[in-house]
Formats: sequence, structure tokens, C-alpha cells
Amino acid sequence: MLLPLAWGSLFFPGLFGVCTWGLRRARPAWTHHDCVMISTRHWLAREYVWFLIPYMIYDTYAMYLCEWYRAGDQSSKHSLTIFRNFLSKNRLMITHHVFILLVLVPIAQKLRGELGDFFVGCIFTAELSTPFVSLGRILIQLQQQHSLLYKVNGILTLTTFFMCRILLFPFMYWSYGRQQGLSLLRVPFHIPFHCNVANAFLIAPQIYWFSLLCKKAARLFDVPPAKKDS
Repeated sequence: MLLPLAWGSLFFPGLFGVCTWGLRRARPAWTHHDCVMISTRHWLAREYVWFLIPYMIYDTYAMYLCEWYRAGDQSSKHSLTIFRNFLSKNRLMITHHVFILLVLVPIAQKLRGELGDFFVGCIFTAELSTPFVSLGRILIQLQQQHSLLYKVNGILTLTTFFMCRILLFPFMYWSYGRQQGLSLLRVPFHIPFHCNVANAFLIAPQIYWFSLLCKKAARLFDVPPAKKDS
């Protein structure tokens, strides 16, 4: 399930670019604004959201299985204690998954009507960092934390995570402001309040996870004092 989401993060920007370029060539009389507006409307921007439901359920269950196996005590499998530990250790991630399932999916599928295809496509690009995060976890399992591949992957993880999960939100605000003739700072006051709240709920865990990635990267590239002296 990771692959469809990750490839979706590349597919939708590519589809948008191809559609815009094709319309510019096929309809030279149209303005760039017209081509962009038509290109942001595509049925896949709505239907691809259905991938989120099985993925979020699978990912939550997979995290529970990891906690189950980490417990090690075969006699207490699926016990209430393991479940409580699972909820306690993964509180933020579970909240993130539940918010996406109960709030974002209904909004993306039904409540937004015919509006917001561009912003839905932007949200999909957040998954561009997922393959690098997953590769990092795999390399840790293989005890390759000090390999060149792990360090290069760490740089790519930080870069894609920052661009696609942090800068993504000010970019969406800037894009809306450019469309409406507003400055970036004025945009939050000209959109519905619930949109700002939803974006705040989305970006808050991203900032927290990015800070954890930065701390891990700092430890990785930190040279011990003994090596510095030598």
C-alpha cells in the first residue's frame, strides 16, 4: 500500500504538468490561467482518495503487530496490556490516522463538492517522502546506520519531508493568494476558518516529526570527541 501512495505523489504533479502543457499547445488562445484551472480538475484527484482508507487501516494494524511482537511474551498476545502500550506509544500517529479517515476523507470525497482539486493534489505530494522514510527504517533493521547509502537517504528524507510536508502548506496559501490577488499574510483571513484549523491539524504533527528527523540526522553526522582529537 505504500507504493500506490508514494507513486501518487509523483503522478499527480506530473499529470497536472502534462495537462497544462497539452492545453497550452492545443488551445493557444487560452490564457495560462485558463489552462491551469482546467488542468487541476481531474476525476483521479477524487477517486484516488479511496486508497487512503485501506492504507490507514493496514498501517494501524501493522503498527499493532509490531508492538505485539516486541512484547515477546507469547502468553499475553493480544492482551489488553499490549493494546494499551500500543495506544500509548503511538498516540500521535493513531490520532493522525483517525483524523485522516474521519475528517479528510469525507471532506475530499463529498463535502468539498467540486472545489479544491488543486489542493487535494498538493496534499498527495506529501507522500513523496514516504519511500525515503521507509528505506531508512529498512536500513536500520539491516544495521546499516553508518553506511553511505543511509546517510544519503537521510539527506533525501529531510529534503523531501521539508519540501513536501512543511513548505507544502505555505505554498498552498501562496497559490491561493496569487489566484485571488492577496498577499500570503492576508490569505488566512480570507478563507473559511475550518480550512485554517484543518491545515493546522495537518502541519502540526509534520513539524514534530521533522524535528525528530533533524535530531536523528544531527546524531548521525556528529563526530565523537575521540575522533575529532585524532
